[in-house]
Amino acid sequence: MSTQKVKITFSGSGRQIDLPVIEGTLGPEAIDTRSLSSQGVLTYDPGFLSTASCASNITFIDGDAGLLYYRGYPIEQLAEHSDFLEVAYLLSFGELPTSEQKAAFVEKIGHQTMVHDQMANFFHGFRRDAHPMAVMVGVVGAMSAFYRHSADPFDPAQRESAALRLLAKVPTIAAWSYKYNIGEPFMYPQNRFSYSENFLHMMFATPCEDYQPNPILARALDRIFILHADHEQNASSSTVRVAGSSGANPFACIAAGIACLWGPLHGGANEATLKMLEQIGDASRIGEFIKRAKDKADSFRLMGFGHRVYKNMDPRAAIMRQTCHEVLNELGLNDDPLFNLALELEKIALEDEYFIDKKLYPNVDFYSGIVMRAMGIPNSMFTAIFALARTAGWVAQWKEMIASPEHRIARPRQLYTGATRRDFVTIDRRH
Repeated sequence: MSTQKVKITFSGSGRQIDLPVIEGTLGPEAIDTRSLSSQGVLTYDPGFLSTASCASNITFIDGDAGLLYYRGYPIEQLAEHSDFLEVAYLLSFGELPTSEQKAAFVEKIGHQTMVHDQMANFFHGFRRDAHPMAVMVGVVGAMSAFYRHSADPFDPAQRESAALRLLAKVPTIAAWSYKYNIGEPFMYPQNRFSYSENFLHMMFATPCEDYQPNPILARALDRIFILHADHEQNASSSTVRVAGSSGANPFACIAAGIACLWGPLHGGANEATLKMLEQIGDASRIGEFIKRAKDKADSFRLMGFGHRVYKNMDPRAAIMRQTCHEVLNELGLNDDPLFNLALELEKIALEDEYFIDKKLYPNVDFYSGIVMRAMGIPNSMFTAIFALARTAGWVAQWKEMIASPEHRIARPRQLYTGATRRDFVTIDRRH
């Protein structure tokens, strides 16, 4: 903790409050306001944009510099040299695994990829056209009824058991939500495949013939998983922490995170970007849509540009752009009109003074939807895949929160703006 203090002085009364300043290893300082409520004062911060809701050593973001670190490792290095399960281990345990630790971790995940056989019945309770995210919220939440010996968050052994089960089984649940949607039989996991290969197998294989995942596509999907694994205290991660703060079982907490991620302002940006490109349709219409994006009176937004956190280039975007080229080259889709339209839109927007002044750079969602579309993944599954990847971060955030000596149930306060005290009036006297 810093020796600095901040003094709040109330004009008129001259009343003063001293607050300590806390320094992290990176990023802005924080004013410790925990004592304010006992002194009859609250901070007012809708959306918590200037509030550090917790202390965490998992993920660091510097939006102005365009930096994203997992446990201190730049996302660019992890995406190039690592794989998703190694990153999941890093997020959960704080260090990159040794070869022995990684082998043991992969083996443990492999032993948990199956779901309880009765859980298959849950899928049949949904309509065939149910959104995969609706299915995932329900089925992941229902895991607590089947894995009760992994449900106590205050038992370290059960915490680790729940973490492994969630990392292993969420891909199965996600893939099965797709299979159920299209009326094909469920494909059981094959532990001879890597994490991403196994997901592609469960998504696209059928009992009729052998399926061998394309290594280029599997690597691209693994990279998508890595880029989306965690992103500090975003809405869904905060939701997982708030739910977990009450002592709720881990499966309910992750289901809450999935529900939050489903919101169009959070996890649906890549799907919205793809719809926007389809709406533009042709490069000749880009100018028209850019003009609309600049018009404050027009509700149209240029999806895939800018970010709530990044005021510079999203470090994940360049990786996703390269991945997009690799996938389209592999599939012979270099002339894909949607990808070429995206490239032209990116070029024009980045040369436009409006976007330059406002630092509206392409973000990771600008390309990830095109990559998944090229791989044959339907739009409805984009957010489900996001949830699959973010499970690694949610689990790490949940574990850190539960084990923290500062753990307490979340209880935000409010600035009350309603009526002052009123006395009840009987109905015959009301006007």
